Amino acid sequence: MTFSSLPATVGNARIRCAAFSRKRPAISASPPIAAPYAGIGSSGPVARFVRRRAQGRTIPVLAVTLAIIAVWYLAAIGVNWATETDKLARAGGYTSLDVVAATWSAQRPVLPAPHQIVAEVWKTTVEVSPTSPRSLIFHSWVTLSSTLLGFVFGSLLGILIAVGILFSRTLDKTLMPWVVISQTIPILAIAPMIIVVLNSIGIQGLLPKAFISTYLSFFPVTVGMVKGLRAPDHMLTDLMRTYSASPLQTLLKLRFPASLPFLFTSMKVAVAASLVGAIVGELPTGAVAGLGARLLAGSYYGQTIQIWSALVMASLMAAVLVWLVGLCEQAALKRQGARP
Repeated sequence: MTFSSLPATVGNARIRCAAFSRKRPAISASPPIAAPYAGIGSSGPVARFVRRRAQGRTIPVLAVTLAIIAVWYLAAIGVNWATETDKLARAGGYTSLDVVAATWSAQRPVLPAPHQIVAEVWKTTVEVSPTSPRSLIFHSWVTLSSTLLGFVFGSLLGILIAVGILFSRTLDKTLMPWVVISQTIPILAIAPMIIVVLNSIGIQGLLPKAFISTYLSFFPVTVGMVKGLRAPDHMLTDLMRTYSASPLQTLLKLRFPASLPFLFTSMKVAVAASLVGAIVGELPTGAVAGLGARLLAGSYYGQTIQIWSALVMASLMAAVLVWLVGLCEQAALKRQGARP
């Protein structure tokens, strides 16, 4: 092959390559791997909503709630079976289905069914004026007032005790054991004594119940704040000393911001304990208003549905209070720049 024939050879090679490329079938791109939940009928808005709920807390909470309700209905059958069979036997013949229906619709059951409690709550909250003594809203407000007052007192007292324990080794060695010992005394035993002592010095009404709530709520706040105030690393406290920060500046700029997660966690426990203290404080006083008074009235007259409706209302109130504390926690931590 001479140098002069090289261009023709190269041209022929280009023509053959072009012809080969035209004859070769195009290779199609492989289909993408299907994404999770990409099957038929799983791309709609309903499916996306279900997946979001499944990844969160909604579906697990609903599943547990439905399981509790199912167990409750079964327990109502077993607990009320003996009394209802006696009533049906005196009235005449009966079948098993009659007994089951009777256990779920008794006027004064030993254990009321969930739908009976829901009906009672609806009747005493919606169909009755909120200012009426028969309204659960009226009684809930009375209990809520002492709960919130005792919660505020208990939180402030717990924070003050925690700060004192932080700065004083003497308080840490002497006061902290007494704080722990104070919670070993049954609240049912100490509540009447607190009320009698306060009544003897002229303190009546809301404050005695608030003091009982304070007694129960200050302990978790104290323990949580002591842990939180001691949470900062030694390198950070040494850095504050390097900047010649005073103990108060270290407390406000380092220790207190670091203790906020511990504080709000303990406050969730404290607000629920404060509600328990307010209800217990209403029991020995012979109060005529409040969820505790509602429980007493139901026990006196054998109104188990009334008792359980008051208990359910107290549970809902505690859930709302804990949720509100959680919202305050999110707002405070977000203000500090914490990620959700």
